[in-house]
Amino acid sequence: MATTTNFSVRMDSDIKSQCEILYGELGVNLTTAINVFLRQSLRVGGFPFDVRLDQPNRETIAAMLEAERIAKDPNVKHYSDVEEALQELKR
Repeated sequence: MATTTNFSVRMDSDIKSQCEILYGELGVNLTTAINVFLRQSLRVGGFPFDVRLDQPNRETIAAMLEAERIAKDPNVKHYSDVEEALQELKR
């Protein structure tokens, strides 16, 4: 049998309470849930879920979709380079 050790974690008390309720509904306590997380981290060699930055918000996604639509629209004037577009702006 493996030896055990204790460690302390500081966390928001509301988060702790919510997690205790959530994991309780799943039939485990918070200690078991943390152990599952840590074991899964070892198994996969990192976080056991995707950790990402810069996920676009709705406004950015809408702007990207609009840019794609404009790029594909044959009625919209297209430029071969930035200089050509700047010349058009100067007119």
